Amino acid sequence: MGELSDQEPLLLRKENEFDYLNKTPLWVSSTKLILKVIMWVIFIAWATFIFLLPSKFMNDLQGKFIQATRGTIFGTTGSTFLIFSFPIFMIAFLAIIHLVLSGEDEPQVKKAAKSPSFRLWTFPVLVDGPFGVVTAAEMIGVILFSVYIVWAVIMYSIRDVDLLSLFHVHDMKEKSALLLELTGLRFGFIGLICLAFLFLPVARGSVLLRAIDIPFEHATRYHVWLGHLTMALFSLHGLFYVIGWAMRGRLVEELIQWKSVGVANLPGVISLAAGLLMWVTSLPGVRRQNFELFFYTHQLYVVFVVFLALHVGDFIFMIAGAGIFLFMLDRFLRFFQSRKTVDILSATCFPCGTVELVLSKPANLHYNALGWIFLQVPQLSWLQWHPFSVSSSPLDGKHHLAILIKVLGDWTEKLKGHILNISVEQPEMEPLLQHNRKITASVEGPYGHESPYHLMYENLILVAGGIGISPFLAILSDILHRINDSKPCLPRNILIVWAIKKSDELPLLETVDMEAICPLFSDKLNLEIQTFVTRESQPSLEEGKTSKAMNPSISPGFKGCRMSGLVGTGNVVWSGLYVVVSTIGLVITVALFDILYINPHNIYYWWYKGLLLIGCMVASVVIFGGLVIALWHLWERKTSLKEEPEDSTKKVDNLQQNIEASLHKNLEEARSVNTIRYGERPDFQEIFGSHAKSWGSVDIGVIVCGPPTLQSSVAKECRRQNLQRRGHQAIFHFNSHSFDL
Repeated sequence: MGELSDQEPLLLRKENEFDYLNKTPLWVSSTKLILKVIMWVIFIAWATFIFLLPSKFMNDLQGKFIQATRGTIFGTTGSTFLIFSFPIFMIAFLAIIHLVLSGEDEPQVKKAAKSPSFRLWTFPVLVDGPFGVVTAAEMIGVILFSVYIVWAVIMYSIRDVDLLSLFHVHDMKEKSALLLELTGLRFGFIGLICLAFLFLPVARGSVLLRAIDIPFEHATRYHVWLGHLTMALFSLHGLFYVIGWAMRGRLVEELIQWKSVGVANLPGVISLAAGLLMWVTSLPGVRRQNFELFFYTHQLYVVFVVFLALHVGDFIFMIAGAGIFLFMLDRFLRFFQSRKTVDILSATCFPCGTVELVLSKPANLHYNALGWIFLQVPQLSWLQWHPFSVSSSPLDGKHHLAILIKVLGDWTEKLKGHILNISVEQPEMEPLLQHNRKITASVEGPYGHESPYHLMYENLILVAGGIGISPFLAILSDILHRINDSKPCLPRNILIVWAIKKSDELPLLETVDMEAICPLFSDKLNLEIQTFVTRESQPSLEEGKTSKAMNPSISPGFKGCRMSGLVGTGNVVWSGLYVVVSTIGLVITVALFDILYINPHNIYYWWYKGLLLIGCMVASVVIFGGLVIALWHLWERKTSLKEEPEDSTKKVDNLQQNIEASLHKNLEEARSVNTIRYGERPDFQEIFGSHAKSWGSVDIGVIVCGPPTLQSSVAKECRRQNLQRRGHQAIFHFNSHSFDL
């Protein structure tokens, strides 16, 4: 392995062998750079304004701006929109242009740097604790948010003490109650600022996440962090008010009060109650023990948002309006995609308790080897959706993708039983191929990184625990295809470290026919697999035999009902048009309501105007966004009719060949590069240290997929190796492909 370390990457040795390194026109790259700079300038200016808002100077400046702009037809709501929501929409529009310019071509793989360097996003700082593994970039974000909260509380506390003198209150009890209410008001405002960010990470196909290349599974943890912070602030907001009202002897009266002008208390109580239910059931202990309880109570976000709008009115609600609206757009689009029934082309049960499903998809629905989908099987449950990592490479075939599912809970057990029952009923394995096929699914996705970052490292260490091998099978297949087809690809040294409990999981490696994908791949790729069977001290008697999977159902001519391409990570032009048209529709709808109803009839009830704003947001998504979705759907159908009919046959023939090969041929091939150790666990210090010496002074990409303990162990070793690095030694870049959604 060490012999290759000083050579140029195998796929980049000849400068004129491939032209993909310089194929981007200068005007395109320049425009993209300008767009990035503008987006960053807008974001930094907006974040700076929010950070400084607690100061008297910035607060007065905001007041002057509102006074200067409130004369428009939109009133104070329009002023608040311009300050807090418009910058987010502006960044989203620029991100759409940036994504359109980037296109859906091959990834722009840059030649590796001559010397390794640290990166904030891949350097683990914290590896234990309630936050899990936290990188340096994430730590900077956590620190900035913490500093803002402390700064805002201090500044508002000083201003509240000064405000007390204006009320001319002499009774100490009354003064204390008033101070508590003012403090509660400040906590509520800070909570609204956090709420402005809360919904952005959970818009799975958001153009914002695509623009900064943060996949949904990573963004979810930011939603969790923000959720805890937001609910803590809102809880303090309510608690301080309750104590203040109790001190004045007006607790019940205030709790049920529903003002026409000003903040309506009762809707706030309902909103806070819904938020607290979501918060309590999302705590790690409750969520792990009863995921369904967490999932169903989280649907109370609708109650939380609607009654929040009734509580604060339209112009205050607009502080968090942009994030909520973008989430509504994503949720509406996901609803349409999930209505499509998708045929399962192949259902295979492995002896280790793992199920492989192969789903039909359109050729124009792109994904990369680190993608995810959400799956629902109506025959098992109409409500349960489960996330699964894609186990196939997009280069395996344009018309399908595969996932591996470990049987661990009730839903997966039912799925396996359903497949086996079909196999028993139809021993010739034909039921999936008949007109009344017995297994169908609904799918949302695929989601994942905008760019396949596994192609950006010459040296890769892939660490998997159990079914965590699934995305690495996709990565391995993707790299082999790219090497064979001379497509952009940097990796030349790959180490796979796989920890499993029992040896019956070993056949999962055989699902990738390496020699068929890339003949003589060992001459072109330095691949090593180290498997650790932790709960067996020696090979089982059956290990030498080829394992037989059950019920691989394939029809060479069967195309099937395909996944819908109506997804935020799909066609960037249509998804961008969907966001732009819906946002313009929101402005038009609000303007029409102001011109034709609110202003002529002098509507001034805060709670009612908040409800009307929610109605405008829903109407713009349904009417304007729905129109784009309808046109998008027609375009997709027209495009699918133009696809070559022979592609489907070739696709399924390849699938069948892969499955048959995985059952018979691949066993010896996989073992030729696989070192199996029984009764041992991976010693990451020894593994990382030896390969760092072998590969030399290089950047080593480390991707881990498995339980939190495995991620923590790998991150800890990456950090240790980097901190103890001397001279020209390797730098380890930690990347997590987490299942904890």
